Amino acid sequence: MRVVVNLTRCQGYAQCAFLSPDVFRMHGSEALLYDAEPDEAQRARVLQAAAACPVQAILVDGLGAREADEPVTAAGRPGRADPSLEMLRREGRVVIVGASLAGTRAAAVLRRDGFRGSLTVIGDEPHQPYDRPPLSKQVLDGWLGADHTELPRRDELDAEWVLGTPATALDRAERRVHLADGSAVEYDRLLVTTGTRARPWPDPAEAALDGVFVLRGRDDAAALRQRLDARPDRVLVIGAGFTGSEVASVCRERGLPVTVAERGATPLVGALGAVVGAVAADLHREHGVDLRCGVTVAALEGDADRLRRAHLSDGTTVDADVAVVALGALRNTEWLYDSGLAVGAWGVGCDAGCRAFDVNGLVTDDVFVAGDVARFPHPLYDYQFLALEHWGNAVTQAEVAAHNMISATPDRWPHLATPVFWSSQFGVNIKSVGVPTFADQVVIAQGSTDRRRFVAVYGKEGRITAAVAFDQGRWLEFYQRLIERSAPFPPDFRAVDPPADRRPVPPGLPDHGTRDLEATVLVTGHAPSDRRAELVHHR
Repeated sequence: MRVVVNLTRCQGYAQCAFLSPDVFRMHGSEALLYDAEPDEAQRARVLQAAAACPVQAILVDGLGAREADEPVTAAGRPGRADPSLEMLRREGRVVIVGASLAGTRAAAVLRRDGFRGSLTVIGDEPHQPYDRPPLSKQVLDGWLGADHTELPRRDELDAEWVLGTPATALDRAERRVHLADGSAVEYDRLLVTTGTRARPWPDPAEAALDGVFVLRGRDDAAALRQRLDARPDRVLVIGAGFTGSEVASVCRERGLPVTVAERGATPLVGALGAVVGAVAADLHREHGVDLRCGVTVAALEGDADRLRRAHLSDGTTVDADVAVVALGALRNTEWLYDSGLAVGAWGVGCDAGCRAFDVNGLVTDDVFVAGDVARFPHPLYDYQFLALEHWGNAVTQAEVAAHNMISATPDRWPHLATPVFWSSQFGVNIKSVGVPTFADQVVIAQGSTDRRRFVAVYGKEGRITAAVAFDQGRWLEFYQRLIERSAPFPPDFRAVDPPADRRPVPPGLPDHGTRDLEATVLVTGHAPSDRRAELVHHR
């Protein structure tokens, strides 16, 4: 059997851990860990746990798609009659590039909404689609094997799965996706869900040293787990974002010495700011992490091709036989550079209905995009373009994209989901709703940072834009409603004259400045009829 828990919805009530303790475990007071592929003998207990979940976050043998014989509109009614759409639903060819969470969810929704044509899912990895969040948690800590994280994939999807064969190019004129093995797949509708990959260590020779790892895919997790099982003398984590912090947490839980090097002022500073990041820094140090902020790793040194030490920018060295490079992600867009789409290192540009933009900024009607690789405008955030690497966003955006691919224009849905993400570190469940980096102020609205149980509320220009909870995840739905109705900031339910530590302050977000030159747009022509844009990528 296959189990998936929607951890954006989970609020840590722990009934599942009580009813099925071999499958569900609490990590700290709120964070839930689970076995994605429990033995069939556990089915009765798992189903009982799923039924008892107060927020219905546990999915068994499915990704939650309900069955329907007819396509469904935004109002829940059968799709309006349209001969061309009916032909597409009955005989069309849909290709999904990216055998990911988003790609798998989109395939399920297409079939649910009445698509009966051919469905092809292309993936660059040889593995069946799997869930990524457990890789830095259950897999690294030794509970689950990396091959024990597969997503539910129901046989009735009736799809052709082309795995281990990356897409290399897109010919939009011929509606054809070219693959690395020299073959090509034709489509009537294309969905791009190629996601991201780990940013590698910039020096290829140093990156090739035995003991240097990244963590993004299943094979990465399996290799790193094997090395941690061998109990290295010290692990160096390069970067204290969410992935780096989770790796450091697992290392300490396993009793391994770990040093974290972070160029920012605190861990998580790029996502949450230095005010909340300071609490994360205290968590690191309280659990024995050798945390060094405001420094970078200048070089990795090896002996006989094996990592021995790292040289830091402050002149110090760290002896380590394992280094985990956690410097963020790169979006998998290179295969689209010559496609005529608005695509680059920032992702694939699309509208709120997941239709991809071409290089001129016009929407396409046959190419859609969803998940980590998508960059879309969000009305809650001044229509700024967001690219979100969140589990919940991948699922929700895939649903919207799949529905819109086979629906008439009046029946299409906008992707307006409020961003939600989570992380489990040092026994603390960290959850966020909204976009903290959009804010210019933050306030501790409730709880205590000293006890590591609090809610930080972020605001901009007098309205609430985000909230971050440390072991207070049950409050997130409340704050989500405040964000969605543009409630005033600071929250008006607090004391009229709050103490100094409860007053808004700047969140301490870094100034990202100007992005490095990666692409140039050239505009040609003079009359409106012949004005065109050309995207030149600096590879």
